[in-house]
Amino acid sequence: MPALHSAEQTAVVLLCLSAGEVADLQEGINFFRNKSTGKDFILYKNKSHLRACKNMCKHQGGLFIKDIEDLDGRSVKCTKHNWKLDVSTMTYVNPPGSFCQDELVVEMDETSGLSLLELNPPNPWDSEPRPLEDLAFGEVQITYLTHACMDLKLGDKRIVFDPWLIGPAFARGWWLLHEPPSDWLERLCQADLIYISHMHSDHLSYPTLKKLAERRPDIPIYVGNTERPVFWNLSHSGVQLTNINVVPFGIWQQVDKHLRFMILMDGVHPEMDTCIIVEYKGHKILNTVDCTRPNGGRLPGKVALMMSDFAGGASGFPMTFSGGKFTEEWKAQFIKTERKKLLNYKARLVKDLQPRIFCPFAGYFVESYPSDKYIKETNIKNDPDELNNLIKKISDVVTWTPRPGATLDLGRMLKDPTDSKGIAAPPAGTKIYKDSWDFEPYLQILKAAVGDEIFLHSSWIKEYFTWAGFKDYNLVVRVIETDEDFNPFPGGYDYLVDFLDLSFPKKRPTREHPYEEIRSRVDVIRHVVKNGLLWDDLYIGFQTRLQRDPDIYHHLFWNHFQIKLPLQPPNWKSFLMRYE
Repeated sequence: MPALHSAEQTAVVLLCLSAGEVADLQEGINFFRNKSTGKDFILYKNKSHLRACKNMCKHQGGLFIKDIEDLDGRSVKCTKHNWKLDVSTMTYVNPPGSFCQDELVVEMDETSGLSLLELNPPNPWDSEPRPLEDLAFGEVQITYLTHACMDLKLGDKRIVFDPWLIGPAFARGWWLLHEPPSDWLERLCQADLIYISHMHSDHLSYPTLKKLAERRPDIPIYVGNTERPVFWNLSHSGVQLTNINVVPFGIWQQVDKHLRFMILMDGVHPEMDTCIIVEYKGHKILNTVDCTRPNGGRLPGKVALMMSDFAGGASGFPMTFSGGKFTEEWKAQFIKTERKKLLNYKARLVKDLQPRIFCPFAGYFVESYPSDKYIKETNIKNDPDELNNLIKKISDVVTWTPRPGATLDLGRMLKDPTDSKGIAAPPAGTKIYKDSWDFEPYLQILKAAVGDEIFLHSSWIKEYFTWAGFKDYNLVVRVIETDEDFNPFPGGYDYLVDFLDLSFPKKRPTREHPYEEIRSRVDVIRHVVKNGLLWDDLYIGFQTRLQRDPDIYHHLFWNHFQIKLPLQPPNWKSFLMRYE
């Protein structure tokens, strides 16, 4: 992972224990809370050493409790998704092969006791500080377009975030909830630069960028230097963009004498997720986008404006799962609980950071295709007004629920949050919610893959999974191509893949092994296979139904197919030449 800054680290004391409290530490796991800050910690003691960490799951920020299934007294279990951490090694044991927990420094003093320290590099946004200057009314304006797309006017420059404005995301699973303003394309063409946070198609929208490239192919686009390039599929997308700039993390990018921006990585998914700080005349705008732990949890406080996702529902779990515990009642309760946890987490984050203004965004999508009616009804999402009301109860932060075409005047809002002209409503006659979607052009692209010559030859299965490169893992997967209702597709493929030796047996092996069954709609899975795309189109796009035995999340498998597939698609031309 690239370092954010090369300067010397600073130490922050998070928890102190007296000599008596240290003497009372039990062998194994100890839980502590700093009563003044409300932060929780875990200490692990054995005969030779002490280890410590924050009581916060690195996956999605859940709280750990004792694992009653742990007989050795070394592991804790997250209350959000049941991930398990072996505190004696600071590695996650379920799912295996996932993360290592960030450790704290344990400093002992025989007289005064123990201190837990966190070593932090200097905040990169504090380099070359700029004084706050007054903003004239109308000088800085933020206009919401749709989903995660904002149009920022900053003096005489314009920046656009994450333009998804037409077409679907994740194959055909997500569609825009809000109707973008009619002048969205003109707004994109007039931008001085566009920031794209990551490669998910609700942020990196090739249908949108194709329209833009036809008008202005040289528009400057900026992305972070992630391990997996944001535009890894550009050469195969048919989008002719010529001015893509990949910038390092934690370094100011100067636009003009008043305007600069800095891209930061996510602490959980540094290989793909990023967020951004935009600064104009010393006033900072923080956009955390979809980051699970933006910049590892270290963010600037008291920014002028903060934007963050809020809705939930951006996952195939648990709606696409069946069997075992995954009853409709269990799913409904899980979703209800998870959405509430997300609201509370976002509200606490806003309270801690104390931005002047907060805006929930990047959650305005809907599963509108008719065959996804079940997902639409099941995948309940948070309401932005509910989050904003919760924030108002625990802080004095001003909130803004955006609507297409609505504009926030930062100068007015910073001077007087009650100024009625600080937030302009959408223009008269603006359509807020979409009530129709142009499905057919995008469905035709998917359907074209079904009859492709590749799939006349069953050896495509070995060719594809050999290309994918995932093996030496004890997991057997059954893949079934299906129709719209997830029934076997007539003439479709139904096959097993044994990832231990990357073989394709006719029957499940006799050895003990975990097993997953993946039913996938034939048009989407063949489109994904043909073009060497990531499996997010299948999983996040709700184009699968899954069963697993035992009920274990195989992080290494899904992480590979969702993030680590080869950058170049399979060489199907060479494959077909064998049959000429």
